[in-house]
Formats: sequence, structure tokens, C-alpha cells
Amino acid sequence: MIRSIDHIVILVYDLELAIADYTDLGFTVIPGGEHADGATRNALIVFAEPDQADSTYLELIAFKREAPDHRWWQHTRSGEGLIDFAVLPDAIAADIATAGERGLAIEGPIPGGRRRPDGQELAWHMGFPPTPDLPFLCADVTPRELRVPGGVETQHANAAVGIADLTVAVTDLAASVARYRALPGITPLPEAAEVEPGARCAAFSLGASSITLAAPPDNPDSSLRAHLNKRGDGPYALTLRVKSSATIQPPEETQVHGVPLRFVK
Repeated sequence: MIRSIDHIVILVYDLELAIADYTDLGFTVIPGGEHADGATRNALIVFAEPDQADSTYLELIAFKREAPDHRWWQHTRSGEGLIDFAVLPDAIAADIATAGERGLAIEGPIPGGRRRPDGQELAWHMGFPPTPDLPFLCADVTPRELRVPGGVETQHANAAVGIADLTVAVTDLAASVARYRALPGITPLPEAAEVEPGARCAAFSLGASSITLAAPPDNPDSSLRAHLNKRGDGPYALTLRVKSSATIQPPEETQVHGVPLRFVK
């Protein structure tokens, strides 16, 4: 059973600059370290997610070298921004098998890892979906609290507390909905908020968050269509939840390195 969104991947070109920009916006940013393949390094923005047991995070990731065989290398040609997201399974092998029985072939489990700046080695297993509209699965081998810190590192000066919604741009809404229905633990919602006028949308509930699938309208000026032409199917926009007492304005996309970001209470 898939429990929650685990993390959302944001490609940046200059990791130190991205850390500084997100810090200036009131986020607590934690240096993450270098991945086991030596191609990428990252920093984390962790949320305690008060309405669910599992924390989530934003991953700011930058390439250290050219890596044409890497899953995300293709996105470096399209600019910074949202490129992928992961979900947290209860038992990754069993969840991959269940999805397969429902007609969705997920590759894995595949080992992955990272070395933190303090030298701590982290290990996990991943499951990769057949299409980019879907999340990948990420399940810890080492204790999860080593990968996803808690405590004061989940507290943010801008009062952000969690992921409210991730909007995913899709070319074929019906096909994407069918694929999502094959993921164990993701629940269809009766209706979805309109992403842009004329867009066709469907939404799913996962833990304290929602995932909204959005296909563009026929309008040639559609922002969704422009995104699909640029990046293809995949994460499109992010909504973060803030404390009810907070007042925060949506940042410029340059401040958040290409991420369409808004805040709700």
C-alpha cells in the first residue's frame, strides 16, 4: 500500500544559489549530500505533515557532471523546475507486484543511496514506472529518519507545513487516470479543482495531499500545453500548505527556480 507522497524533485543548475534563494523565502534548507552514482547532489526542504505520520520533502537536485544515461538528465535541456516525484510504499516489492497484477508494470526494486555531508551512508530501493506521468516508488533500507530529518529542521520561517497538492500535466487524461488507479492506496476524489479554463482534470487523494492530473484545453495559448510541449508529461505545479495564521505571497518563479508555487491555508 502506498502511504503518502515521499518527496518532490526540483532540478536546479546551481545548488548553492538555489539553497540561498529558498532560504531567503523562509524555508529551512538542509544539505543532503551526494548520490551513490556520483552524478548528482541535493538539498532538502522537509515538512512535518501534521495530518499524517510520514514527513515529506522537496528535493533540490543538481548534476555534478554530464550524465546522459541518468533518468533526469534529459530535463537539463528544458530548464530548472519540477521534474519528478516519489511516493512512499509500505512494502515496495509487494506494491510493485500488486500494480503488475492490475496491469501496470513497474521496474524494481532497484537499489539507490546517498552519502550525507556528515559521512552517513543512506540506502533505499526504488520502483520506476513505465510513463513519466506516474511517480516512482522510494522505500528506505536504512532508517527513514536518517534520510528525512525531523524536529527543528521541519520548521520554516514562512510557516509552510506540508504539501497540499501536486498538479501533474498529462497528454491523455483517461490513460493517466487508468494508470493511477492501478497504484495501491491512491484514492480517486469525486472532483478536481480547475487548473486553467477548459482543462480536463482528475484528482487523487494520498495521505494529507492530493495529486491533480490536468490535460490541456484546445486553446493553443494554454499554459498546460506549453509545459507539455517543453517537458512532456510530469509535475506541473506545486501547492504548499501554511499555518492558518500565516500571510505569504506567491514567489516569482525565478526565486524558486522555475517552480509554479502557491500557498494555501
